[in-house]
Amino acid sequence: MTRLLTRHTAFYIVIAGTILFLALSVFLSAWWLPPALVCLALVVLGIIDLAQTRHAIRRNYPVIGNLRYFFEFIRPEIRQYFFEDDTQQLPFSRANRSLVYQRAKQEIDKRPFGTQGDVYGNEYEWINHSMSPTHPENSDFRITVGGPDCTRPYSLSVFNISAMSFGALSANAVLALNKGAAMGNFAHDTGEGGISLYHLEHGGDLIWNIGSGYFGCRDKDGRFSEEAFTRRARHDSVKMIEIKLSQGAKPGHGGILPAAKVTPEIARARDVPPWTECDSPSTHSAFNTPVELMQFVARLRELSGGKPTGFKLCVGHPWEWFAIAKAMLKTGITPDFIVVDGAEGGTGAAPIEFVDHVGTPLREGLRLVHNTLVGIGLREKIKLGASGKIISAFDMARIMALGADWCNAARGFMFAVGCVQAQVCHTGRCPTGVTTQDPKRQAALVVEDKCVRVKNFHHNTLQALSELLGAAGLTHPDELRPHHIARRISGSEVRVLSALFPDLQKGELLEGKFRQTIFRVSWPMAQAESFSPLYSLSAALSGHGPTPVPEA
Repeated sequence: MTRLLTRHTAFYIVIAGTILFLALSVFLSAWWLPPALVCLALVVLGIIDLAQTRHAIRRNYPVIGNLRYFFEFIRPEIRQYFFEDDTQQLPFSRANRSLVYQRAKQEIDKRPFGTQGDVYGNEYEWINHSMSPTHPENSDFRITVGGPDCTRPYSLSVFNISAMSFGALSANAVLALNKGAAMGNFAHDTGEGGISLYHLEHGGDLIWNIGSGYFGCRDKDGRFSEEAFTRRARHDSVKMIEIKLSQGAKPGHGGILPAAKVTPEIARARDVPPWTECDSPSTHSAFNTPVELMQFVARLRELSGGKPTGFKLCVGHPWEWFAIAKAMLKTGITPDFIVVDGAEGGTGAAPIEFVDHVGTPLREGLRLVHNTLVGIGLREKIKLGASGKIISAFDMARIMALGADWCNAARGFMFAVGCVQAQVCHTGRCPTGVTTQDPKRQAALVVEDKCVRVKNFHHNTLQALSELLGAAGLTHPDELRPHHIARRISGSEVRVLSALFPDLQKGELLEGKFRQTIFRVSWPMAQAESFSPLYSLSAALSGHGPTPVPEA
């Protein structure tokens, strides 16, 4: 039997079928013509398969070889709808996505019969409850952002929309997110693509994200323009200014928006000519050293009229972050806030190696930044935000226990406006109209419906956080500490996060105390005048670096 089956068997069958059905249509009935035409089309496909040179499988297996590419094309959908486990995170589990949909639609978000998680599996985490629970009066938890040099501090919700640009998102998605933020009284980060008309239409509070392309505040040569910045920064909707140093999903990587995607609307928001290539460099041109970064922060705060000004980063080389900390001490300038973005953060598109293997994950990065600020005595002056795969109230509680004052979510709010995790954001073919500039596709996203879902997701998540805090005997997220969260290390070992992420004492780095290896090794390498280390890490690890001395 196997000798009768060859690589070209399917091709021979459709040739025979074409001849047979054509004969039947001529001698018996015209009803045989449609199957004859189908077989003829497959014959043409087989000839194309044999003639093409790109795909070896199609040349070896004409006609039937195309099934491989078809099944490969629909594999993500088949996996998601039929085979995906509820708790398998690729990158978000079905359970997480369902939680967002339920809370956004005001549906029941309770689960019967118990947890689906393996409570005895490694990495399982929980919040320790109290025998004396509390009942927080209000779930609209807020903090005040603004240090001693800020004249217009801002009352910020502890849960906000993370940075996503118009261009990466459709106009309707931006409109729905911003209107939902206005309805729910929380903030909407613009992303580095600038402030578009859609960000302003509904009056939601904005955090203006300024990247290395200086979109919306640049001159004709692409350099930072104080005049353009001042004009937009003083708009009533802009509440905070955020300098983007790096992004968790692709830190250290710039980007280019092809000319075909630079529509007049996008060009207007970014202050670039339409239909021309739009470059976002990997580094800033407005500053080159940590000291200059601090001076840039101070200048933007002044030009904005005293609004809270800070920066966002994904932690990379620790000595570079320490250099920024030393620049704060040297200049006496402190940002009003810092947002720590984790390597698990999302993006519209990035190289695989960057998505999978570049940048520090959120928990480790946040803890390093928090402890550094404590160690240099500046933590009370600077608020910390955190972003990176935050969906549920427990995600928030865990990150806030590690030092965050507030949390941002991007993909969570994308789910709220209809995202189904199709993972075609970079193709322009988003099935729900969230990440496309195709007018017909984005018309499917109805702003008046989705803005309510955005508000609901925010409100119900904070309500769930309130219940978690009450169970732990707390009344506000700022009372959370690492010891409130426990993690299973193995089948027989459990540790609270304070044991895994030890605290620093206030001012101990200024005193030259280095109880943790990362500070003992990398702090002496850092210098306020440069992002480059004073000597190599190899020298530090081998003990050939200079002896650490207390900061002046």
